[in-house]
Amino acid sequence: MATKLAQWLTALTIFSITWATVTFQWVPVPLDSAVKDVILLSPIYLLIVFACYSLATIGYRVYTFNDCEGAAEELKQEIEEARKDLKKRGFKFS
Repeated sequence: MATKLAQWLTALTIFSITWATVTFQWVPVPLDSAVKDVILLSPIYLLIVFACYSLATIGYRVYTFNDCEGAAEELKQEIEEARKDLKKRGFKFS
């Protein structure tokens, strides 16, 4: 199974080769000027789409993030134990 990075890099490579082939006319393909303009600007469009996808993914994962109440309580207990130990050693807390 390929990693997500490998999948993204494969798609990016295929897109880049196709885009360069059409843009620099390495293979002469008769295209309308409007189509050529869209193809020429497609990396910018894809960058915008990728940014929107990334923001949506981050937002969704933050929204669905589970609270770890048990871990929070354990951490509070460890902090209290550390404070007691440090007080025994002469540290003062305000």
